[in-house]
Amino acid sequence: MLNKFLKHFHEDIAIDLGTANSLVYVKNKGIIINEPSVVALNSKTGQILAVGNEAKRMVGRTPSHIQAIRPLVRGVVSDFEVTEQMLRYFLESVFQKKYLPFSWPRIIVGIPSRVTEVEKKAVEDAAKNAGAREVFLIEQPIAAAIGARLPIQEAKGNFIIDIGGGTTDIAVLSLGGIVNSESLKIAGDKLTDDIIQHVQQKHKLLIGERTAEDVKIAIGEAVQGKEKRVAALRGRNLVSGLPEEIIVSSDDIRTAIEKSLKQMTDSIKAIIEATPPEILADVMTSGIYLVGGGALLNGIDALINQATKMQVKIIEDPMTAVVRGGGIVLENMDELKETLSQTHYKESLV
Repeated sequence: MLNKFLKHFHEDIAIDLGTANSLVYVKNKGIIINEPSVVALNSKTGQILAVGNEAKRMVGRTPSHIQAIRPLVRGVVSDFEVTEQMLRYFLESVFQKKYLPFSWPRIIVGIPSRVTEVEKKAVEDAAKNAGAREVFLIEQPIAAAIGARLPIQEAKGNFIIDIGGGTTDIAVLSLGGIVNSESLKIAGDKLTDDIIQHVQQKHKLLIGERTAEDVKIAIGEAVQGKEKRVAALRGRNLVSGLPEEIIVSSDDIRTAIEKSLKQMTDSIKAIIEATPPEILADVMTSGIYLVGGGALLNGIDALINQATKMQVKIIEDPMTAVVRGGGIVLENMDELKETLSQTHYKESLV
């Protein structure tokens, strides 16, 4: 009787637990949550004030005792308790609070490749404490490739690059597994920080993270475009201490991020050099696939094409590839279970 009751109430979910954004896919329903991985915390009381979109609106605009925290740094858990609270918020949003104790969902969580066992355990424990019945991990490049409908279970090489907020995962896949991979700490957040530092050094203007991210999205580019675009930046002049507005161009932003992008393309080339020739022959035919929010940076595909001399394709809706892949695994667990990593936590309730 209990088994039938639990089966009725629990709905399996997949989560792309990202540094910048978290997405939740519910089995048979699709993606129902896409919110920033930000939590607003009252440091005096320890109370969670807001999560997601509402918390992000508070970034840079809160009194000293209210902190807007990103509980994940470079793709891994940096604040265990806040991560747990954020996951619980997502679960309660899916199931409604009154049903959560009876839901006990199975959860698939996307994680960067090459994370340590300690880092994996932190994700598992946070999901378990938030209300998971059973927890699985899936490496984000594998999930992204499944979400992109690449034939990763065949004896054929697939090359995928997932440029997220905290990490860039570069992976060569075949027969459902990773042949060769690298996880870089150079991704969207690093590019945003590059812009902050460049504006500070060149223009003596202090700007915030949100301002830098907005200008990156608006006029950022990886290679020189046909037209020079401009945007206004507002901040504090470091010499006078007064507010100031300046105009920056797409050339400025490209200069700010070019060093980090060079490190990224060097790592991509290193993975290519270490790839077995038969698999590389497949990649030369099929090309390199880009996913993640960083794939939306203007010209990033052209930059990687210049560096590798291979065709580069940005998949449709690249930001949701990982969670869509996790959702496909949920819907086809028997066929795709080999792509999952069973975690330390399992409780046989059904």
